[in-house]
Amino acid sequence: MIFAASQHLGKLKNAKYYLAAIFAYATWGFFSLVLKPLSGYASVDILFYRIFSCAILMLFITVLFKRAELIKTFSNIKALPAKQKRNMLLLNVGGSIFLNINWFSFIYVLNHISVKATSLAYLVCPIITTLLAYWLLHEKLNKIQWAAVVLSILGCLLLSYSVIMDMVYGIVIGFTYAAYLVSQRKNAGFDKFIILTFHITLSALMLLPFYPAYSGAVPTATQFWLLIEVIAVGFTIMPLFLNLYALKGLNSSTVGMLLNINPTIAFVIAALVYREPISPLQMAAYSVIFLSVVVFNVHFLFNKKQRHLTGRANQDFAKEKS
Repeated sequence: MIFAASQHLGKLKNAKYYLAAIFAYATWGFFSLVLKPLSGYASVDILFYRIFSCAILMLFITVLFKRAELIKTFSNIKALPAKQKRNMLLLNVGGSIFLNINWFSFIYVLNHISVKATSLAYLVCPIITTLLAYWLLHEKLNKIQWAAVVLSILGCLLLSYSVIMDMVYGIVIGFTYAAYLVSQRKNAGFDKFIILTFHITLSALMLLPFYPAYSGAVPTATQFWLLIEVIAVGFTIMPLFLNLYALKGLNSSTVGMLLNINPTIAFVIAALVYREPISPLQMAAYSVIFLSVVVFNVHFLFNKKQRHLTGRANQDFAKEKS
């Protein structure tokens, strides 16, 4: 009974990491609803004000509410050997660079190419994440999960059949976020909010020298600033924090495959809201990709059911003995 209870508690703990990843990626699936109204503004301006707003807000929260965690994080870093300090610095600086490239390319493609092209980007991303995690982190996959990866590749090939440039954009966007996911899987042992604050603040500092030369006139429309703050809080800080939290309990491959939830929702919005033309081939491809997510994570659902049945059997056996 104690063993069954410990298994159940472990499963519940694992479930919260799944929920964190699912909520983060489902949120990003609706990103186009707040980003499309800003299509009249330059992509680089949206990026500037998004990152600057996030950095200011997160630094404000850290100073007011997270000072103890900040001091503890600095103490932990100071105690690390020189090699580990260097590796941590590379992981976090690299993570900030990957985020910057990912955000700019995503905004540009969504507002100037198509919503479907960004959907394809985040369909390619789970495949790249899985392969990077396999090669760099030596994460193991079972045969069913490899079959899911093959299904996902098949779906992406079907989608890129008619519009090859969408695949090119998709690889750029997908690779940068996949690299971020894999790097942060290794960046363990520190407060996730503090780490995220560092990533976004460093991103803002990287962009700051380019602001005078590449930014347009400061927007004056209330709608612009309202949507920027919604993007900063609801579509940047919260999902990224949940994403890093999910990586505490799940491997990069699992988190990467759950990312397919994002483009699946974005695809439906592209068809139903923005009336972008959808072919039967694209419908089939997205169905295959959605199936790949289910297949990849079926072990979680199956094991949960098996543990439930085992727990019930143990309870019945105990009752019979008593």
